[in-house]
Amino acid sequence: MSKPKIVVLGAGYAGLVTTRRLSQKLSPEEAEIVLINKHNYHYESTWLHEVAAGTINPNQARFMLTDVVNPKKVRLIYDSVLEVKKDEQRVVLENSEVSYDYLVIALGFVSNTFGIPGMEENAFAITDIESSRLIAEHMEYKFAKYSTEENPNDDDLTILVGGGGFTGIEFVGELAEKIPQLCNKYDIDRSKARIINVEAAPSILPVFDDDLVSYAKKSLEDRGVEFRIGAPIKECTPEGFIVGDDKELIKAGTVVWTGGVTGNPVLAKSGFELVKGKVNVDADLRVPGEENLFILGDCSWVMDKESGRPYPPTGQLATQEGVVAADNITALLRNQPVQDFVFSNKGTVASLGITDGIGSILDGNKIRGKSAAAMKKVVDDRTLFMVGGPKLVLKKGKFRPF
Repeated sequence: MSKPKIVVLGAGYAGLVTTRRLSQKLSPEEAEIVLINKHNYHYESTWLHEVAAGTINPNQARFMLTDVVNPKKVRLIYDSVLEVKKDEQRVVLENSEVSYDYLVIALGFVSNTFGIPGMEENAFAITDIESSRLIAEHMEYKFAKYSTEENPNDDDLTILVGGGGFTGIEFVGELAEKIPQLCNKYDIDRSKARIINVEAAPSILPVFDDDLVSYAKKSLEDRGVEFRIGAPIKECTPEGFIVGDDKELIKAGTVVWTGGVTGNPVLAKSGFELVKGKVNVDADLRVPGEENLFILGDCSWVMDKESGRPYPPTGQLATQEGVVAADNITALLRNQPVQDFVFSNKGTVASLGITDGIGSILDGNKIRGKSAAAMKKVVDDRTLFMVGGPKLVLKKGKFRPF
């Protein structure tokens, strides 16, 4: 009798934690573990805004899967997932097919433009390493071009960011650090370069209270960030955003959309029932009615029983889901009871650049400024520890001792 095959789709936070924990808990005789990922590396998705701004090197935000996954215990397949045939327990890849006994879908997110005309065609999105690197390179190209032209267009020096949520605000915080450097590098007057954040809602950063939001907004405005709040984007053109009922055109040389994400399109193609682009899963992280199929991270909604609402999709949530999914698969293999997922909220911290930030930690204690920026680095290093252990923290951590 062949041993059970556990297939994990995606090496983001949830998929990588699931895979590592399974390889630690199960002996090679108990199960075959397969990890399928498009690339041979994992990237820290919560660091992508830094790559996009050009404040860190792309290689700092990624590491090889073989650095943290033992190929002797886990079979690694580098391929793109096209479809899950759940009735046949089979995954269709671009170059092959893989059968499974247990499946974990952790394929991450794609940008969600909410149907805004022209957004997909005309705006950049921070979705992976390559798309983020492209933003940084495009932005620098615009500054370099401006410095060499006889009659330069000041609009080329405007960076327009759609969305005032976590990614958008952390991105403009990094831009507030980077733009003065680019102006200095290309001998451009700092006053000519603009950073504009556009948000349809009446406020930015909805996960924080008004006090912390006011601090964040003032901190960023003091460093040159402009806000257009309560300004819905009607259309994105090659020139920029058309906003508000009066259809004002805000021109820019670099346009970036950060206003929303949704689950991977493989979910819809595979016939899963979707709610706002994701699958509602049971408390044990399995798909309703499916004994052997787990969906994690940005591909699923997990309900908070206390509030009756889904937990917000964060890296913290995804890593915790990976632990429980691995434990539950192990329990199923050993005919033991599974456990319900309960999110342990360690708090929320947002960076506003290298030395500034805001946060709510340890049952609502508020932090801001340099202490929040330091805590953000602690959070980033803790995530590295969760997905790759102490060696990875020493290699890639933001508090490296050397």
